[in-house]
Amino acid sequence: MVGGKALSEMDDENRAAVRNRHIGFVFQFHHLLRDFSALENVAFPCRIAGSTPAEAEERAGALLDSVGLADRLDHLPTQLSGGEQQRVAVARALANDPLVLLADEPSGNLDASTSRGLHDLLFRLREEKGTSMVLVTHNLDLARQSDRILELRNGILHNDQSGPEEPEIEMEVGDLDG
Repeated sequence: MVGGKALSEMDDENRAAVRNRHIGFVFQFHHLLRDFSALENVAFPCRIAGSTPAEAEERAGALLDSVGLADRLDHLPTQLSGGEQQRVAVARALANDPLVLLADEPSGNLDASTSRGLHDLLFRLREEKGTSMVLVTHNLDLARQSDRILELRNGILHNDQSGPEEPEIEMEVGDLDG
């Protein structure tokens, strides 16, 4: 269920629309469009969702400012550091005010100092925007900043670290298929 809607009851087109509008993705490797500026990369999801070019650019500019990149709007990904590219990716993930932000090892390819800055940014934006975040990481320090920690061990999902009142979840990964 996303936004009160059952994804399993939707056709592919409607599921794609829900993904674009309600789910933001931050990958370990930013996957920016190399021929697009930072501003254009962040504006792209807004354009897909139907915003006018002016609306999309205004939104993208505000988001890039919120991640500390207001002075890098016109830079191509190759002109940005790894940390800057990842901040562009975070801004892009938030472009359509998603209900859920999915982050898969978002700092896995960054140095320790840049990683800490990105982690602080993710949690700050989560609080400011009221967005739920599902974070996949091997970094225990990062995981400990979360409200709830689930651990996948040997294909079984465990709810070890959320407190004694919550039952342990034991689900075979294959069970998620159906």
